[in-house]
Amino acid sequence: MSLCFTAAVALSGCVSRPGDFGDSATEAGDPTGDTSGAATSAPGTSTVTSTSTVTGATNPGTTTGPDDEPVPSTTDFPSSTGHDFIMPLDGGGLGNECDPFAQDCPVGQKCMPYSGDGDHAWESLKCVEVVSDPDGLYEPCEVFGSPVSGEDSCDVGQMCWDVEDGVGTCVGLCTGSHDAPTCADPSSTCHLSSDGVIALCLKPCDPLLQDCPGGDLCIPSPSNPGTFVCILDAGGEEGQALDPCEYANVCDPGLYCLDPALGAECDPQVIGCCLPFCDITLPNTCPGAGQECLPWWGDEPAPPVHANLGVCSLPQ
Repeated sequence: MSLCFTAAVALSGCVSRPGDFGDSATEAGDPTGDTSGAATSAPGTSTVTSTSTVTGATNPGTTTGPDDEPVPSTTDFPSSTGHDFIMPLDGGGLGNECDPFAQDCPVGQKCMPYSGDGDHAWESLKCVEVVSDPDGLYEPCEVFGSPVSGEDSCDVGQMCWDVEDGVGTCVGLCTGSHDAPTCADPSSTCHLSSDGVIALCLKPCDPLLQDCPGGDLCIPSPSNPGTFVCILDAGGEEGQALDPCEYANVCDPGLYCLDPALGAECDPQVIGCCLPFCDITLPNTCPGAGQECLPWWGDEPAPPVHANLGVCSLPQ
């Protein structure tokens, strides 16, 4: 099965969360610029990938602007005011003057992703001043100016993520190196997006339980489809089962934007369709005519933590 991530954002997105989350509707911008589509594969294939890009998931993870835009489905991931997850750094960006892994800015400053071209998507890195009394890891925080300004109230090595109305939560930036990223908090995993400009440590979630705080969505990480992370719900009143979708984070909790070919009621002319996650060990409750709960992992071995995970789909 191939998942599609498009960010309109983090990893990395839909909510105003700093970062570049693949395809989220609420991220601040589209780190990858890929808006080709939301879902490209159906259950039964080995991978789930999205073809659209998170332009501004309210961030990752991070939609109307940096705080209210959906994240397209793509292979990149979240966002602060736009979620998008990024792939490993490739030297892109308007002017990367520092290294977020090394935090090599002068004393009193920190290396942060920001949007230098005005498109509400993180694509560059710069040194910014650290506030006198910074907020700590997982504490409430605020962004200053635009959600993608790179300026916030978090301490060094942290970023204000999942931002709504200027307020979010401090999450850790990845440590180690671009080739071997790690997280200080062992309960979180590093997610890269926006060509490596966004590198966030995010905690995993369960797509069947939808156990994210504050109404966030639990959807696949654009940078690592084998893991699931929390991202802002940018769907508003839309995003119900079998509704059309263009971004990874615009479907209701428990649903994901996938290939319209997986549902008979889905419009074949749209990029994606909101389809439910399901438990392959339980009776079939899929809403579409002829749909079955097929293994999310297709023919590939399922990781033990998500062994029962499936998605409602027409037989493939």
